[in-house]
Amino acid sequence: MHHVSDPVRPELLPRLIGETLAMVRFYSRLPLPALGAFDDPAAPPPFAAACRMLPLAAVIIALPAAAAIACLGLTVLPPLAAAGLAVAVLAATTGALHEDGLADVADGFGGGRTREKKLEIMKDSRVGAYGVIALMLAILVRTSLYAALLGRSPATAAVGLVAAAVASRVASLVVFAVLPTARPDGVAGRVGRPTPAATATAIVVGLVVVALCGWAPLGPGHAAAATAISAIVALALARLATAQIGGQTGDVIGAAQQLAELGFLTGLTLW
Repeated sequence: MHHVSDPVRPELLPRLIGETLAMVRFYSRLPLPALGAFDDPAAPPPFAAACRMLPLAAVIIALPAAAAIACLGLTVLPPLAAAGLAVAVLAATTGALHEDGLADVADGFGGGRTREKKLEIMKDSRVGAYGVIALMLAILVRTSLYAALLGRSPATAAVGLVAAAVASRVASLVVFAVLPTARPDGVAGRVGRPTPAATATAIVVGLVVVALCGWAPLGPGHAAAATAISAIVALALARLATAQIGGQTGDVIGAAQQLAELGFLTGLTLW
């Protein structure tokens, strides 16, 4: 019997590549050229569906910092200095997108008395005392945890950085998907909420990537503990955001990524 070929399947791979590139451009400042007719850098990303490729995009985004920490770990630089430089590379790659969200959430939740005031503070481009303290602590702890991984081996630190990038971004995507939009005119409200199918795909792909990282050199036990702590931290922030402003904003999603990354790294270094 002659089977009619499915016309959709030949288009699937280019579509997935285009979605991955769209997520890389959305979440970073990497200068990626157009790779074909399926890839239009000028077009707004179809975020609601394309976010299924976020785990693979996170790997690409993390590669420059992972390469930096692996190479610097082979030098005589102190581990803390090497880790700090890798964190700087990662912030430059992302344009400090998530760090900005963490600072705004700290300022809004810490300084506002009402929901409206909290949202107003979060929208303000200026950074207050709560935001500065939150950023300082987050960078200090994150750098220290990467330095601890460097103490095991440069490969462990590099793989841990990639795994943390993937797990934390998937965790923040779940926060985006499950919470209502607190500010419909914000970035999170404009790009479109992730579809259930895209969110589920991102979770599965993210778990596969972290599991692969867990075989070596992280170890499956460390990877499992890190993933669990990362998810718990993100869900705790989701509950806090619901109580504070009734949902999520782009800043909340950014803060979720930062805190989930810290949770993941904590799980890798607990024992």
